[in-house]
Amino acid sequence: MFSKSNKEDKNTIDTTQILNDNIPKHIAIIMDGNGRWAQKRHLPRITGHREGMNTVKKITISASNLGVKVLTLYAFSTENWKRPSGEVSFLMHLPGDFFDTFVPDLIKANVKVKVMGYIDQLPDFTQKAVKKAIADTAKCTGMILNFALNYGGRAEIVTAVQKIAEKVSQNDLKPDEISEETVNSSLMTADLKPFSDPDLLIRTSGEERISNFLLWQIAYSELVFSDQLWPDFSDTTLKDCIYQYQQRNRRFGGLK
Repeated sequence: MFSKSNKEDKNTIDTTQILNDNIPKHIAIIMDGNGRWAQKRHLPRITGHREGMNTVKKITISASNLGVKVLTLYAFSTENWKRPSGEVSFLMHLPGDFFDTFVPDLIKANVKVKVMGYIDQLPDFTQKAVKKAIADTAKCTGMILNFALNYGGRAEIVTAVQKIAEKVSQNDLKPDEISEETVNSSLMTADLKPFSDPDLLIRTSGEERISNFLLWQIAYSELVFSDQLWPDFSDTTLKDCIYQYQQRNRRFGGLK
C-alpha cells in the first residue's frame, strides 16, 4: 500500500500523535531530488548533493531520537555510474567529507554505521572513508545507519543466488532445502536481523518508482511517496510519513 505525502498533509497532522509504540523499526529512504533542488535555484547539481548530505545528518538524528532501529539510505546505485564523470567524482568524495564531520555526532548519538553494496568497486579513498566510519562506530549499540552504496537490488539477488548455487555445488545444501530464509541469509541485509526488511519505504521528490532498491526486502513494506525534494525533507516530513504508516492496516496477506 502506498500514498502521497504532501505539504497539506504535514500542515494538518499533529506530529505528537506518532510518539507511541508503533514506530517503524526499519525505515528505508530513496533520497531523490538533490539535482532538481539545485537546478531550481540555478546552482550546480553538486550543490544539491552537498545540501542533501546535511539533510542526511538531520534525518539520522531525528530517526534515532524517535526510536527507529535501522535507517537505510539509498546513497549511490549501481546505475549511478552513468551520470556525468564530474558528478560521480563528487559523489565518491562525499562519504569522506560526510563522515569526517558527522562521525563524532553519530558516536554521541550511539548510532552505528553499516554499508551494503559492492564496496570493493569503489575508489580506494571512498572505501577508506567507509571502513573508517564503520570501525569508529563499531561499539555503538543504538540505531544502525545503513548506507546502500554502489547497490542494486537485482545485482544483490543475483549475488545471493550465486552464493546458494555454490553451496549446492559443494553438496552443502540440497535444492529442496532452499527456503526464504536461505535467500534472506544470503542477502546484503542479513546482518540487520531481526530488522532486515523495511517496515516503511519513503521516496522523496514526487517520483513513484522503486528504482531497483531492496526488491526482495520490501515485499510487505508500506510505501510513502513525498513531494519534498530530499534537501527540503525535514523532521516534520519524516514524522508525517511515519504517521501515514501508522494509519495502515498491515495484514501481511491475512486478516485482522
